[in-house]
Amino acid sequence: MAMSKAIRLCGHLRQWSSVPSRKVKLHPGTLYSATVVSPDVRQLSTSSTVQEKLATKSVQKHDWNRAVSEAEKIVGYPTSFLSLRWLLSDEIANVALHLRKLVGSNHPLLKTAKTLIYNDKNQQAWGLIVLLVSKASGHVATIPDMEQDKSAGVLHSQRALAEVTEMIRTSHLVHQGMLNLQSFDNAGNDLSGDSDMIFGNKIALLGGDYLLANACQQVATLRNQDLNMLISSAFRDLAESNFIGERDEQNNPLPTKPSAHAKELATDVNSLDDLGFGDLEDNTEPMKIDGVVGSPEKEWSLRHVLGGGSLLGKSCQGALMLGGHPESLQKQGYLFGKHLSLAWQACIDMQPFLLPKLPMGAQFSLVSAPVLFQLEHDSALYDEIEKGRKSVDNIDYNKVHEAVLEGPGLEKTKILQRKHSLAAMKVLNELPATDARRALQNIILAMQEL
Repeated sequence: MAMSKAIRLCGHLRQWSSVPSRKVKLHPGTLYSATVVSPDVRQLSTSSTVQEKLATKSVQKHDWNRAVSEAEKIVGYPTSFLSLRWLLSDEIANVALHLRKLVGSNHPLLKTAKTLIYNDKNQQAWGLIVLLVSKASGHVATIPDMEQDKSAGVLHSQRALAEVTEMIRTSHLVHQGMLNLQSFDNAGNDLSGDSDMIFGNKIALLGGDYLLANACQQVATLRNQDLNMLISSAFRDLAESNFIGERDEQNNPLPTKPSAHAKELATDVNSLDDLGFGDLEDNTEPMKIDGVVGSPEKEWSLRHVLGGGSLLGKSCQGALMLGGHPESLQKQGYLFGKHLSLAWQACIDMQPFLLPKLPMGAQFSLVSAPVLFQLEHDSALYDEIEKGRKSVDNIDYNKVHEAVLEGPGLEKTKILQRKHSLAAMKVLNELPATDARRALQNIILAMQEL
């Protein structure tokens, strides 16, 4: 019965999802280099050469898929949103059935759902990262045997926390699939109670709330007040991320015009100390944003720390807390998750600009690092951004794309990605040499060619 339900649900999901599975893109002719520490461990080089890549050899076609697959084997089973556990949920099955009604409506929730179904590489596998950190760090000997998942080398509470991380992130993505219907109403669209837009918003709201409620319930069952406060502060950060900087009518973020006095940080791989927002002292307090907006790298970092880096960092910190580790190591776990998330985001931001020409109708994030660095270099480009005050669709993305390719934005983003990768690697090097630590290192190395 359970298996037939899963098969039926997969059929429903595939009927309204027609996007092919995405492949890892390689870039022939690019040279890669790194320092080999031992036969089993790969170490990032700290050379200041801008063009230096993070790898030990020519990246093979499925290097990223292999790194993730091997990591999942180490911790027991995949932690992606559509695991068998989720497929057998009646609530999720009902959501999938309702989503079919939105086919052809262009509601943004459809795009979110397709991304989750295909486990898009851009949706960072945070639950997997939390489990790998848990296993790499181990746990104190005083934890009872009943609390341990000895087959995977993690605690049951740590696995629960990894699932909570996935649920919170997914609920945030689903909630972002809501539309501001005011502009649709003014344009004369039908917004009766049974319209596709109204229905899609209801599914996005209720579906996101369902996941968030389950996450809160699961955190509460762990009976750890400090962990509860930590994860609650990650909720707050996700909410605050939607109120940073300028937005169009659909809440799509717009970059702030760079300040003439903004300090350049991306050219210095050792400038990480300048990227704290008060979270280095007490990360349960709201982050300090004074002087951040208008400074390209700080604004980019703040947006993505609030929008996800805080959640991953605090989940890694919480995993070490559950393992009984001292507070100093817990803070290192937070820094690892934070920098890994930012390195990952920088990789994703570069993707549209690795193409010599933007595909017809394609768009990209206007607050991505290459765009912000280009605006810092050429403030005249901001005139094009101004056209998106009402809707980002009014912006000529081809013009912005061409400007970024001609300027220093892409190179600065590569440096940005590299220094956050190095910061994450620095934390890993303080952990014992285990298969979990090597898996995390391999993921950092493989993300260079996402």
